[in-house]
Amino acid sequence: MNWLLEEQERTSPHPAGMALPSRHCLLLIGALSIFILDCFTKGQKNSTLIFTKQNTIRNCSCSADIRDCDYSLANLMCSCKTVLPFAVERSSYSGHLTIWFTDSSVLGRLLNFTLVQDLKLSLCSSNTLPTKYLAICGLKRLRISTEAKYPFPEQSLLIHTTGDADSLHKGWQTCMYISFLDVALFNRDSSLKSYSIENIASIAHEFPDFSYFKAFPMPSNKSYVVTVIY
Repeated sequence: MNWLLEEQERTSPHPAGMALPSRHCLLLIGALSIFILDCFTKGQKNSTLIFTKQNTIRNCSCSADIRDCDYSLANLMCSCKTVLPFAVERSSYSGHLTIWFTDSSVLGRLLNFTLVQDLKLSLCSSNTLPTKYLAICGLKRLRISTEAKYPFPEQSLLIHTTGDADSLHKGWQTCMYISFLDVALFNRDSSLKSYSIENIASIAHEFPDFSYFKAFPMPSNKSYVVTVIY
């Protein structure tokens, strides 16, 4: 009888032996979950949203599009920080940039001499804006929204498709594509328009009315493409 009991002990499933595959499965499921979450997070490209509210500037990183001029939703859904007006510096944006603004002075402080490829501007007031040109480097696509002033759909303008990636890393003076944006276009309910001039050797000479380049001179040994948006 003893040999029969010993044989049963050897052939009977051990409780610890049954638990071992379960632990392996849990570890495998956990590792797969972390991998999938990491891939999903890396696949999401956050966009930058900048807006002014009550004399403060908010710089936000958003994982989803926010309804234009919905400040409360932006503060809730995005990761935002307050930037002091005098601390605003010329920046470069490789991704999508959205700016909500109410007057041209703040827009100029945020956008003038900025390097950005994909830009959306949303007017969040009914103010009349003066004729004022802003200089933007490397702009490929522009979208504007004037819903706060005119009940018209968003407009989009494709400016160029040629890469100017070096400017995003080396600074304004390496920029080969320059766009002049007339802020007064937000006063009109007409279509967004633009024209481009190629092979400009000296921007300061060809566009003497733009005083920007006296403070920020451009190299004269390059060929520029200038686009005027109005």
